[in-house]
Amino acid sequence: MLFLFTLVAALLAATLSAQEFPVARAGCQDRCGNVTIPFPFGLTDDCYYDAGFLISCNHTFSPPKAFLTASAINVTEITLEGKLHIEQFIAKDCYNASGQTDNNIPSLTLSKFIISDADNIFVSIGCDTIASLRGNLKEAASNENKYTVGCMSFCDSLKYVPNDTCSGIGCCQTSLAKGVDDFNIAITSLKNHSGILDFSPCSYAFIIEKKKFNFSRSYLRDLKNVDKLPVVIDWSIGKNSCAEVKKSSLYNACQGNSTCYDPDNGDGYLCRCLDGSFMCH
Repeated sequence: MLFLFTLVAALLAATLSAQEFPVARAGCQDRCGNVTIPFPFGLTDDCYYDAGFLISCNHTFSPPKAFLTASAINVTEITLEGKLHIEQFIAKDCYNASGQTDNNIPSLTLSKFIISDADNIFVSIGCDTIASLRGNLKEAASNENKYTVGCMSFCDSLKYVPNDTCSGIGCCQTSLAKGVDDFNIAITSLKNHSGILDFSPCSYAFIIEKKKFNFSRSYLRDLKNVDKLPVVIDWSIGKNSCAEVKKSSLYNACQGNSTCYDPDNGDGYLCRCLDGSFMCH
């Protein structure tokens, strides 16, 4: 009997771990293509916490693609730990012997969430590259809300560019501040890549999820064919802390076997399962 009980318990545990418990609000669709849509996000009215958590599902793609609200921000993953994975455009400044051939300067504005300083870095790539990122720090004092960070990378020969190290020779990277909710990238060169066009015809600059970035000297040319890279956004619910919402009727998103806690970056609160809970919402 003991063996039978142990076997049944093991099978039950395996079944529970293999199942994908519904994470959307009851009666709501919880997927768009390959992306699971957990509450407080939702695809239709009454399925999201508020309009900032709307996910638009575009069925003209195969499989369908998820976008944040009605924007062009492509969402690739949403986690209940407060992470929103998106794809963001690369800044490019390219040349040939006749002059400039491409100049793409992206920007990103988040009305509700902020760019994760813990998960992302700012990178410039090229052998004649000066790049800067200018943005705002959410909820900062009026005289301190502007934010700028820069990166430069130079080299005269491909043989001096390390193949796996981003250290200023062909590639530069730097960290981000907490609380950045919008940015514009500026990118330029000193000599229009003169003398290095054969191996470094472009300057590139971008924010990227740092665990997915590993520099290769081939990027000096190959990034010309890449439009977007992965970025992580921090999301949270509302603007009040966990302690504040527990005292009011605002505390209506953490339900079932879950409780609230304060995020590491930004305002508001998040929900997590209580210890020992197999499922919660």
